[in-house]
Amino acid sequence: MNDNQLLRYSRHILLEQIGIEGQQKITEARVLIVGAGGLGSPAAMYLASAGVGSLTLVDNDNVDLTNLQRQILHTTERIGMAKVFSGRAALQQINPDVHVVALQERAQDQRLEELIQQADIVLDCCDNFSTRHAVNAACVKYQRPLVSGAAIAFDGQISVFDTRNTESPCYACLFPPDQKFEEVLCSSMGVFAPLVGIIGTMQAAEALKLIMQTGQSLQGRLLLLDAMNMEWTTIGMKKNPRCPVCGSTHISSPN
Repeated sequence: MNDNQLLRYSRHILLEQIGIEGQQKITEARVLIVGAGGLGSPAAMYLASAGVGSLTLVDNDNVDLTNLQRQILHTTERIGMAKVFSGRAALQQINPDVHVVALQERAQDQRLEELIQQADIVLDCCDNFSTRHAVNAACVKYQRPLVSGAAIAFDGQISVFDTRNTESPCYACLFPPDQKFEEVLCSSMGVFAPLVGIIGTMQAAEALKLIMQTGQSLQGRLLLLDAMNMEWTTIGMKKNPRCPVCGSTHISSPN
């Protein structure tokens, strides 16, 4: 790190649990964020400010006026712009040292696997089950830790699925892909603006801890937030040996 970086990250470096070694790991990390909306906004901003070396934003949507109540990565002036390009502009203003890759696409199948292979940590900040399951399956296949968040109305949830640990459950252990879950969207249900900030910021915190290999992650725990009453509930999770994604008979070897 150069002198400017040492000064910029000095408040991290002062922390015994981080220091120069931990900050160096952050500046060398490659993070993939799937979704540049309500959750992806605060997650990306804190990861950029913390100095993550490379941030890849993937989202196929454009900035809309209805987004601005909660998606703090975007501004009124950037309505109509692709969210990933709007996000890149915001992140480069926060920290020009961070390399931001903006991909306006709906990453699927082989393309999604390619992006996940290139990342050290993956943040699921999307808003639909099909993408969450696709991201989870690729993370399991290539053994990439996944920080998953979700928020709707006044309810949020966050967990870490890190199948580098053979005892760790994956997202499909919790939400089996063959089960039907009601798809509830912000456009129809609404969402409390600060809720996505709380969950997205926690996703950034979990990602940084994983990068630095410090502290205890949320692996094996699902945190649920009732923001109306500001109450947290912790649910313990175990690996499902019959999981269709991470069960021993279903795991594919990485290429």
